[in-house]
Amino acid sequence: MDSQMELQYLAYKDKLDKSELDDLMTEYGDDVRRYAYAITKNREQAKDIAQEVFIRAYRGFGSFRGSSSVKTWLFSITRNLAINEMKSSYVRRIVLFEWVKPAGVGESAETAYLEEQSVREIRAAMMSLSVKLREVLLLTLEHGLTMPEIAGLLSVSEGTVKSRLHRARQAMDRKRKEMER
Repeated sequence: MDSQMELQYLAYKDKLDKSELDDLMTEYGDDVRRYAYAITKNREQAKDIAQEVFIRAYRGFGSFRGSSSVKTWLFSITRNLAINEMKSSYVRRIVLFEWVKPAGVGESAETAYLEEQSVREIRAAMMSLSVKLREVLLLTLEHGLTMPEIAGLLSVSEGTVKSRLHRARQAMDRKRKEMER
């Protein structure tokens, strides 16, 4: 569904039916889970949070008024749940996010291993950033949110988002240079 049509359609609904909820979960489930993981650094917590996000979206869909995209609204719920979880949860250990990349045709095992290792190192470097820097970087790069959307989601100014994004990119550049040594 086109995002503009989606907003017009969903902005006036008081309640989702199960098929619409299923469509939302299919469309945004992975993004919500990855965003929850970016905050918590724990896969199991991220999965639990993602489930809770869609339960809350289903129950409270009447609170969505179309002032943001559905994705941004779901990310707002995700962020609030993840932060609350982080405040109240036990000590967590860091679990690195693994990316499964399909092997290309004719790609050697060595090339595939080196690419996978490189992705892991980049992911580990990103996950070592502070939550504030990591969050804006991932929302921009992985989830494609705009500066105004991120600012609204995080309840900060666009200037703050730009500043954090700039600092995150600088930090990643420093980490990349360290990895090359």
